[in-house]
Amino acid sequence: MKNPRDVILRPVVSEKSYALLDQGVYTFEVAPQASKPEIRDAVLAIWPGVKVQSVNTLNRKGKRKRNRRAMTYGSRADIKRAIITLDPAGDQIDLFEVK
Repeated sequence: MKNPRDVILRPVVSEKSYALLDQGVYTFEVAPQASKPEIRDAVLAIWPGVKVQSVNTLNRKGKRKRNRRAMTYGSRADIKRAIITLDPAGDQIDLFEVK
């Protein structure tokens, strides 16, 4: 089994993802080769006691960026995101806890 921290890289902090936290929906950036069962197992390993209802994934293509001096184009890295819905019984993940 892979290390769960190698599967789930970081939470996505945006207006839309932050608004979904109240509904028990969390968005994470995950490894590009991670599958839905691997993502589910990683969430259960990192945060024991939560019940994952569903895992949805999406691949986002990196933006095309222009180089000012050479007038050439490059691109940012492609990103894979996972949208994880927890059991509506009140499960919660503490993303912004201070230790």
